Amino acid sequence: MADKKDQQTEQNVDQTVEQQKAQQQAAQAAEDALQQDAAAAEAETAGTSADQTDKIAELELALSKAEAQVKEQRDSVLRTQAEMENVRRRASQDVEKAHKFALEKFANELLTSVDNLERALQLADQQDESSRNFIEGIELTYKSLTSTLEKFGVKAVGEEGEAFNPDLHQAMSMQESSEHSNNTIMAVMQKGYELNGRLLRPAMVMVARNSDSGVDTKA
Repeated sequence: MADKKDQQTEQNVDQTVEQQKAQQQAAQAAEDALQQDAAAAEAETAGTSADQTDKIAELELALSKAEAQVKEQRDSVLRTQAEMENVRRRASQDVEKAHKFALEKFANELLTSVDNLERALQLADQQDESSRNFIEGIELTYKSLTSTLEKFGVKAVGEEGEAFNPDLHQAMSMQESSEHSNNTIMAVMQKGYELNGRLLRPAMVMVARNSDSGVDTKA
């Protein structure tokens, strides 16, 4: 009987040991499974994070390209506007010049008539009563013509007593004079004219000289 009991006890112990081993193996398997699940979850999370990082990088790159394109287009628009403004300003200047100087050739032709009337008045005998009406007619014609020229921007230059200006005057001769300041006009042979500030022809003048310094007749 004792032997049977001992055998039974040993069997029970063996069974208990086997059960404990089985339980340990099951627990280890469960732990291994949990670790695998955790590793898989971590890997999935890492993959998702990497995908999000790539997408963010792509979006940032696309935004940068869009901003660069907008800046380039804005600069192009500004350049176009500046070019249009320059073209408009040049066209306006050309039109203004055309208006100002369209009469240049015509005015030059009329100056010959003005010169002839001036010579006629200079040569006329102011003391001759028989020629008085004729002289007055010449004077009226001369004043009317010069007044019309002035209305259209034609202005005479070169008057006795003015300082010599090589940009406006042409020195035909120089003469010693104590009555005039050095480098001043003492006589006008032919008046000069300008059209809206542009010289049509220089005045032909005689320049006074009362020292050894001479006169600057060059522009």
